[in-house]
Order: sequence, then structure tokens, then C-alpha cells
Amino acid sequence: MIHPTAVVHPNAKIAPNVEIGPYCIVGENVSIGAGTILQGHIVVNGWTEIGADCVVYPFATIGAASQDRKYAGERAYTKIGSRTTLREYVSIQRATGEGAMTAVGDDCLLLAYVHIAHNCLIGNGVTMSNLAQLAGHVEIGDYALLGGMSGVHQFTRIGRYAMVGGMSKINKDLPPFFLVEGNPAQPYGLNSVGLRRAGFTAEERNEIKRFYKLLYDPKMNVSRAVEAMRASVQTSRGQEIIAFLEAPSQRGILK
Repeated sequence: MIHPTAVVHPNAKIAPNVEIGPYCIVGENVSIGAGTILQGHIVVNGWTEIGADCVVYPFATIGAASQDRKYAGERAYTKIGSRTTLREYVSIQRATGEGAMTAVGDDCLLLAYVHIAHNCLIGNGVTMSNLAQLAGHVEIGDYALLGGMSGVHQFTRIGRYAMVGGMSKINKDLPPFFLVEGNPAQPYGLNSVGLRRAGFTAEERNEIKRFYKLLYDPKMNVSRAVEAMRASVQTSRGQEIIAFLEAPSQRGILK
């Protein structure tokens, strides 16, 4: 189901039931999974893999060379999981570095004009609202939500189920389950609605809230807060917060 105006390289791997609409361009080293729809005016090139049952809206670009002065044409990859939706003008760029990858997980929703730069790693179920922008090497955990027109500094990490309010500037790591907003971003408690919708128990939510208060106690630094958490942790969610805070970081924790 390829429109006659589309340009598809004969070496591209196109699975059954893929729809490629008018004026799309699909490059030589592209693989597209079954049931995926490219609606029209979409460019997919580079060493790119798109999973099954994705929907890509007009004027999106996937796998273009990174906007990175260090990129020198080496073989680097772009991967999109299954059942992910890319709305109009989304841009996802291949990684910088031989064999490196930019990756977006399954079941993500990327709204219009979202930009994902080189070497970003996006988990499953992530939602990015209109005009959310990621610089290079950003990592976003599963089911995080970024509000419209938010911007994330390179090498920043955002934990699972975290929420970033619209028009926020994120330049330090955001632990899982928390809510931040502003320019510069400030913490405003838990992503309570998101946690309840995801089925977090009252015990888990209470521990997350307690750990939030420890981390943002003005008398505590991060290391002392982690010590207090370790002494009282009871749930896997609490352990996840501790692991995030102890993991290597190039940006430091948002305080």
C-alpha cells in the first residue's frame, strides 16, 4: 500500500500491511514494522527501525543526521517502538557515535513539533505535548509526561512517571514520580493523579511522599536524604527513587 508519489528505496524492509502515503521518502537502511502508517510528506532515512502499528502524521522526520558538530557520517541508529504515534512535524534524529542509538519506546505519544535530539533514550508510554524539546543524550523513564513547550538540557535524566509542567526549563535530573514546573523548574510534590491512575497503592504513594519530603527538606543534602531513605525504605517504588539518586549523573539532582 505505497502511494505512487512516494519514493521508497528497493532495499528498505517494509513489512506487510504498511501504508506509505503521498510524497513520503523512505531510505535504503530503513525497516518498518507491520501495520505502521506513514500518512504523507514524511522522511525516514539513516539506519532507522520503526516498529509495528505506529502512526506517523505529515511532515515528520525520522533518522536524519544529528544536529551535532561531532557527527561525521558514522553509522548510528534510530529506533521507534511499536504502537507509537508521532504527530505533525515531529523530528527524531539519529545518534552521534559509531553504533550509538536514539531510541523511543513502545506506546508513546509525541504531539506536534516535538523534537528528540541525538542519543536520547525514551522509555515506554511516554507522552510529550506540543513543542516539547529534548537536547542530546536526554533519558526519559517509562510513562513520564512532558508538558507543552517544555525544554530539557542535554544529559538530563527524567525518572519514570514524573511530570513536567508546560513551558518548564529542566536542567537537572528529575527523580521518578515527582512533579515540577517553572523556569527554572521547581518541585511541586508528587505526580499524584498519574500515580493513582497507574494503580500505585496507598502504601507506595505514602512512601514516595515521605521520600519527597526528605529530598527537599532544606536541612538535607542529597546524600543525607538517601541515607534516611535507606534506613526506612519499604516498597519497590522507594527503592527506585534511591537507585535514581545514586546513579551516575552529569547534571545533578533538581533541588
